[in-house]
Amino acid sequence: MPEGPELHLASLYVNRMCEGVLFRGPVIKSEVSKNPDVPFTSEAYRITAASRGKEVKLTLTPIKTDEPKQRVKAGQVEHPMDIVFRFGMSGYFRFTSEDELPKHAHLRFYSKEKPCRVLSFVDPRRFGSWEPNGTWQPGRGPCVMFEYKKFRENVVTHVSDRAFDRPICEVLLNQKYFNGIGNYLRAEILFRSNIPPFVAAKTVLEGLGPDDSCQNENPVKNESDTKKTSVRTKKKLMTHQTDDLLSLCHTVPLEVVNLGGKGYDPASGDFSDFEAWLQCYYVDGMKTLRDHNGRTIWFRGDPGPMAPKDSKSPKAKKWAKKDDDHDYTNKKKGARERKARIKQEGGMKTPKKEKDAGLEEAESKRRKPGETHEVNTPQRETRSNARRRKTSSVGVTAGSQRRTMRTTRVKLTLPRSPPGDTT
Repeated sequence: MPEGPELHLASLYVNRMCEGVLFRGPVIKSEVSKNPDVPFTSEAYRITAASRGKEVKLTLTPIKTDEPKQRVKAGQVEHPMDIVFRFGMSGYFRFTSEDELPKHAHLRFYSKEKPCRVLSFVDPRRFGSWEPNGTWQPGRGPCVMFEYKKFRENVVTHVSDRAFDRPICEVLLNQKYFNGIGNYLRAEILFRSNIPPFVAAKTVLEGLGPDDSCQNENPVKNESDTKKTSVRTKKKLMTHQTDDLLSLCHTVPLEVVNLGGKGYDPASGDFSDFEAWLQCYYVDGMKTLRDHNGRTIWFRGDPGPMAPKDSKSPKAKKWAKKDDDHDYTNKKKGARERKARIKQEGGMKTPKKEKDAGLEEAESKRRKPGETHEVNTPQRETRSNARRRKTSSVGVTAGSQRRTMRTTRVKLTLPRSPPGDTT
C-alpha cells in the first residue's frame, strides 16, 4: 500500500513529467469508476503536484495563450482547481502516449500537443479516491516528513488523550497524529527503536519534548546526489538508531524518499532496492501477529503485554509456484471430472450399486471353485421386527448350546465295547 514516501515520490513524478507541458479539454473519468466527475475544462492549463502525508494534490491552472481572444465557451473554467487524491491500496500516476494508455487509468488529463500524451491516475484495485475542489483532509495531522516540528508538537500535546492508551503499533496508523505512516513504516520504526509493538503508546511517548535534534525540515536529497551516494553511506543511514520514536517517524520515511526512483515503484515492478532497504517488514526470521484491527505487524522478540490473547501468526505468503498447481494432464483432468460428477449426483460417497458389486467381487475371489453363494437383498424392517429377530436369534443360539451339551452328555454315557469285539 502506498504510504507517505510513495505519495511524495508520485508528486515529484508529476512535476517532472508535466513541466512545460500544456493540457487542454475536459478531465475524463473512466466508466467503471465510482468517484465523482471533475467539472473542469480549459483550452490550456498546467498541472502541478504537492504531497502531504498520505494525500497528493494536483492543481490545474488555466493560462493565457497567444491565440486571439475568444469568448469563453460554456463550461470552461477560468480559475485554478485543486484535486486531492488518496491512493488507497494501489494508486499511482503515469504519463504515457495516448496509444499506451494503462488498463486501469480511471482519471485522465490530455495534453495539447500532437501526438497527444495523457497523465493518468491508475488504480487497479479501485480503492483510491479523488475530490474535486478538495482540500487537505482536516482530520489528518501534519506530515511526518515535511512538517516535522508541527507533527511533533501535535503528538506531544495530545499524548494524554485516550487514543494513546492503545498499543503503539496501532496508534502509529492513526493519521490524526501520524499522517504518512503505514504498515511497513510502523514495522521499520518500531524495529529500529527496539520497542515491542504491543506496549501502550502513552508509555512510549510520555516524557518526550516538543524539540529534539532533528531540526532540518527538508533533508531530501536531489536525484543527482542520491545517485552519487555510496552503498556504504546508505548502510550507515539504515543502521542509525535512536530511542526517540518521533524522530524515527521523521527520518525513516525520508530514507525511502532518498531511494528515489529505485525504491517502491508499482509500475516497473522492480522492488530490489526497496527490499534491500527493509530490515523487518517481510524479512525472514521476523515474527508476525495481527493487531486488534486485523492488520499484520512484523517484529522481533517479545510482542508486549497488550498483544491480542487469541491472535495467531498469519501464514506467510509463498510466492514460489508449486509443481502441480497447473497440472492439466488427462489423468488429473479425469479425476476432477469424476469427482465433480459424483458430487452432482449427491455427494462424494460411493454409489450403493458399485459398493455391492465390489463386495460380491471380493467374496467371489474368496470362495473355492464349485462353491455357491446366495446374495440376500437387504430389506427395510421396523425397529420392533429387528428386536424380535434379535430375541429369536438369541433363543436359537441358547437352544443350540443346550442341544450341544445334551449330545456331549449322551456321548459320554455310551457303554464301552466288550473285550474281544472286532466290530
